[in-house]
Amino acid sequence: MFAAILFDLDGTLADTAPDLGEAANALLREAGLSEKPLAELRPHTSNGARGLLYATFGMTPESTGYAQRVQGFLDHYAARLCVDSRLFPGIPELLDEIEARRLPWGVVTNKYRRFTDPLAIQLGLSPRTPCIVSGDTTAAAKPSPLPLLHACEILGCDPRQTLYIGDDRRDIIAGKAAGCATIAAAWGYLGSGGPISEWGADWIIDQPDDLLTFLPTRLIRK
Repeated sequence: MFAAILFDLDGTLADTAPDLGEAANALLREAGLSEKPLAELRPHTSNGARGLLYATFGMTPESTGYAQRVQGFLDHYAARLCVDSRLFPGIPELLDEIEARRLPWGVVTNKYRRFTDPLAIQLGLSPRTPCIVSGDTTAAAKPSPLPLLHACEILGCDPRQTLYIGDDRRDIIAGKAAGCATIAAAWGYLGSGGPISEWGADWIIDQPDDLLTFLPTRLIRK
C-alpha cells in the first residue's frame, strides 16, 4: 500500500494529443504539405515538440531550422492549449476516489510551466492539487529524478511510499531513480521506448481504476 500518488500528464491523466497534433498539422499546412492523421501522430505526443517534429518533418534537434520549427509549433500549441484535450475516461472518478481516501496526489510532467499551469486549470487539476511540477520547474526534466523528488517534497511524502504512473519509458526511469514504485499506463501514448513490458515498471495497468488495487481503503471520517 502506498501513501501518495504522482501522475504524468500527457497520455496518462489527459489525452492532449488532439491539440498537440493540430499544432503539428498547422506547421505542415504553413509549409504547403499534407496533414498527418492524428492516429499517426498520437504515439509521438509524449515527446512533445521533439517527437512531433520528427513525425511530421523528420527533423531532429541537429536539423537546420529546428529551433524555428519548435518556436512555430509552440506558438500554435499556445493558441489552442485545451480545445479538444480531455481527461481520459475513468480519471475523474479515480481522482475522486483518491481524495475520498485522503491520499495526496500530484502531477509531474515534462511540459513547460507556461503550458502546464493554464492547462491544469482548464482540465480541473489545479487548484485541486498543490503539486504541479513541470519540465522547467527543476534543474533537469525526466528521466532525471529531480522533478519527482521535488514533488515528494511538496506533498511531504517519502518517495519510497509513493507511486508514480506514466505512459512513457522515461517516466519509469525517473520514478525508479527517485526511489518510487512505478506503474506503466497501458492506455497512454507509449512513445518510442520499446515494448511496455520491457520498461522495467513494477506493474502495468490497463485502465485507471486498476490503480485502486494499490491504495489504502477508504478512511472512515470521524
